Amino acid sequence: MALDLQIELKQVHALLDQLPPAKLGTVRSLLEDLLDDDEVDEELTEADRQALRASDEYFRKGGQGIPFEDVVADLGFTMEQIRAGSKGD
Repeated sequence: MALDLQIELKQVHALLDQLPPAKLGTVRSLLEDLLDDDEVDEELTEADRQALRASDEYFRKGGQGIPFEDVVADLGFTMEQIRAGSKGD
């Protein structure tokens, strides 16, 4: 295993160890989704296409997304922790 990968894995494990139990289910679901190869090969449904068109239209009309800093804060992290790659002490 490459040294960079070992460091990356340690950082991810450190972040997981610091998550409150209530957020672990969300992380598990995300990881399961990332590992589910079947979803990658699926065709878009008409509902998917409609949702994408609606999203495009929303942003075309000046709609705003959620700032990354807000998402980070909602997850209980700071931007400094994200930049450092760990939750830190």
